[in-house]
Amino acid sequence: MDAKRAPLAAAHTLATGTPAPLGGGEAALIGLAALFIVAIPFLWPLAEHLNVMAHEGAHAAVGALLGYPPEAVALMRDATGVTSFRPGIDGYRAVAIGVIGYLGPSLFGLWAAKLIETRHVVAVLWIAVIFLVLLLFLIRRSFGLVSVPAAIALLALVMHGAHAALEEVFAYGIAWVLLLSGVRAAAADNVRAGDAWLLALITRVPRRAWSLLWLGGTLLAVVIGGKWLVVGS
Repeated sequence: MDAKRAPLAAAHTLATGTPAPLGGGEAALIGLAALFIVAIPFLWPLAEHLNVMAHEGAHAAVGALLGYPPEAVALMRDATGVTSFRPGIDGYRAVAIGVIGYLGPSLFGLWAAKLIETRHVVAVLWIAVIFLVLLLFLIRRSFGLVSVPAAIALLALVMHGAHAALEEVFAYGIAWVLLLSGVRAAAADNVRAGDAWLLALITRVPRRAWSLLWLGGTLLAVVIGGKWLVVGS
């Protein structure tokens, strides 16, 4: 944190009981660390599992909001996933559910970044736990029965057994990893994405158009979310 801002941050923490956002330099360093995790092949699986939780969670959330709650979610060991709905989804609902998956991690990352910018840093961790618990209720026999409880346990440990500074680092890290992993997943899967095949079948819009939509949307989210995290800090 910038030296000039340190006294103000300390005063904010004492007055409100919640940590102030980190300085722009510290936020950028956490973003750089998240970029290494997302970019380096042997570290990517750590972020990829978080990405697939957000991806399938977004399918499930939009389906529920549109009146088609999911029947089950499966998260595989190889960081792929499937969200199952009852038959009969068609029209704009099917399109909305299909589109949101690859945008889900980026949207969750934007939400986290906005909470941090508005000085609700710890709320990022609480909301993450709540969403993971809701997701756990939908998980059927798959690796998700291991990965989701492990993520919940880690966040619970950070919130209840760690210093406030570590909570901040985790909140920033979650936001950055969600934003950056959204770009990598969209770029890596490209036209091969199962969601792109499904949307092309439903709408007759080429798979390439959907992959470009996801890539553009995730890149835009990094720009906006990064500004909130660094410039807004």
